[in-house]
Amino acid sequence: MSFLSSVWEGVMATSIIEWLAVTSSILYVVLITKQSIFGWFFAFIGSALFVYLCYSGGLYIEAILQFFYVIMAVFGWFSWNNTAVNEKGIKLWGVKNHLYNIILSGGLAFILGYFFDLYTNQVNPYLDAFTTCYSLSATFMVTRKVLGNWIYWIVIDLSSVYLYAQQDYNLTAVQYVIFTVLAVIGFVTWRKEFKLQVE
Repeated sequence: MSFLSSVWEGVMATSIIEWLAVTSSILYVVLITKQSIFGWFFAFIGSALFVYLCYSGGLYIEAILQFFYVIMAVFGWFSWNNTAVNEKGIKLWGVKNHLYNIILSGGLAFILGYFFDLYTNQVNPYLDAFTTCYSLSATFMVTRKVLGNWIYWIVIDLSSVYLYAQQDYNLTAVQYVIFTVLAVIGFVTWRKEFKLQVE
């Protein structure tokens, strides 16, 4: 059986909960790319459903991440409702901010991965910790409309394709392929918007 046939069979066997989670999450990214506040509503729904799916599939760190996404969806909604954030528009982080983020998120990912590797039956603890810690910081960057968030998401999404495919969450793996493409589109779209702001 070919890889594509295997993926197709997995997609067809996908639960309704996973379908709803994936659909909501894709709508979130599409709407955020367009800077629509309603993206945060779909982020809330998709993340809440993924808490259940990840916990059930033994991806405990990912379940914790999805729980934080639920919180960040609420924070994002209120942040994007903030007049000051909207007036500033899209902004850039300097090299120093990115270095701090890479070091802090990387260090936390190693500690989290080590803990879950040692004390739980977590699947792929270090990769899951990597996607979790960097996703949290990238989501924060989205709430503040930092252009560089999309670069982080490209790396995170590609890593997540492998992570979810290993657990036979085939539709979710396909979702992360779509997310990778959307992250590229998001970066190009936001960069154009940023250039218009500074002209």
